[in-house]
Amino acid sequence: MDEEGYVYIVDRKKDMIISGGYNIYPREVEKVLYKHPSIQEVACAGIPDSYWGEKIKAYVVLKEGRGVSIEEILNFLKGEIAAFKIPKEIEIRENLPRTAVGKVLRRFLVEEEKAKLQVLNGV
Repeated sequence: MDEEGYVYIVDRKKDMIISGGYNIYPREVEKVLYKHPSIQEVACAGIPDSYWGEKIKAYVVLKEGRGVSIEEILNFLKGEIAAFKIPKEIEIRENLPRTAVGKVLRRFLVEEEKAKLQVLNGV
């Protein structure tokens, strides 16, 4: 709610990430990441974590011909967003998974992470 009493919907509740007791909306973080001059596309998702419950992970597609390190992205975020909203992991990818109509499949990214955890845990 703002100072005039208006309420704004930031994101879908089902997409909300609860990390260490904090509520984080992926679109809030994505909006900031889109300000970075080297980032073309981004999707954030909550992935399972034994310590945090969920941790926010950013999947980034860079603009053609641009290079940027994960450390540079993290430093950029430090001046733009609250510390608890900064992704615990950033993965640079060639593309993001999409539906037939072009919507990013955030759930696919989460399932991909769960599969990686199962392999690491020998399940």
